Amino acid sequence: MKSARLYLLAFVFLLVFIFSFMWLSNKGVFSPTESPYELAINFSDYWNSGEAEITSYELEQARYGEIRKGNAVLIYVTEPFNTEQQVKAESASSRKDQVLKLNMTRNFLTGIYPYSIMSSTFFPLEEKQHAIKVSASVQEWCGQIYSQLNNRGVYEILTHSYFEGEADRYRELEPVKLENEIWTIIRLDPNKLPQGSFNMLPALEYMELMHLEPVAYKAQAVLRKRKGQYTYALTYPSLNRELAITFDTEFPYVIHSWKDTYLSGGENPVMLESSAKKIKRIKTAYWERNKKNDTYLYHSLGL
Repeated sequence: MKSARLYLLAFVFLLVFIFSFMWLSNKGVFSPTESPYELAINFSDYWNSGEAEITSYELEQARYGEIRKGNAVLIYVTEPFNTEQQVKAESASSRKDQVLKLNMTRNFLTGIYPYSIMSSTFFPLEEKQHAIKVSASVQEWCGQIYSQLNNRGVYEILTHSYFEGEADRYRELEPVKLENEIWTIIRLDPNKLPQGSFNMLPALEYMELMHLEPVAYKAQAVLRKRKGQYTYALTYPSLNRELAITFDTEFPYVIHSWKDTYLSGGENPVMLESSAKKIKRIKTAYWERNKKNDTYLYHSLGL
């Protein structure tokens, strides 16, 4: 009899554990055990170490028909993402996914006044087709432009601009491939990069600079391997534009350079090539390195 009671209690505890696990999983407390990406064995050690990866680049940026010198920075970090509000998750009760976030910044001068460009991409590690959210902004002395894409089954795109005819626009698009998410897929699994012909939404910041409507364009892409490196070449025939990103063939797939070739220059545009070459890569919990004594880390990036 005593033995029967013990078996019964064990069975009850097992049921409680199973249902608790299912409930917590639905709440997003447990990380997914499977991923659509062929993540490297040391993926967790590298990306879940509590640090971000920061890489600086020497930038040459086409603007107004000329090449401008400046710098670019790619900041990658994994973090929990609130899937309802589509912001960083900071409470235990929020429904969340784990994402690889990329903040990309570009800074350069055009004559007397500076340009500052930033984009943020939140790409899920779970089996979802596209980024959950993308935002981008361009600031210069004339004013600023801001775009935000929220993936809620359809793409909800909101744009604010100081230009007449572009201010406070809202558009919905059926999901297509996103140029902004390419930079995160590279770091997860280059074999998942789209190849061949497909529809793609160009980078939000590119459309802001070129004053384009946020619509998808026909694109073509190919992944090539040469001398121990991959180059992913993405072409938009109707835009006369080609983006080529070069990175390592082995994890963590560090991006070494990129070239972005397109028409620049107003009424009489010329074909120019924006480019970036890696300066230095570091890993640090930068959000904790905000004291005066931490400034050396910024300068160590060659910025």
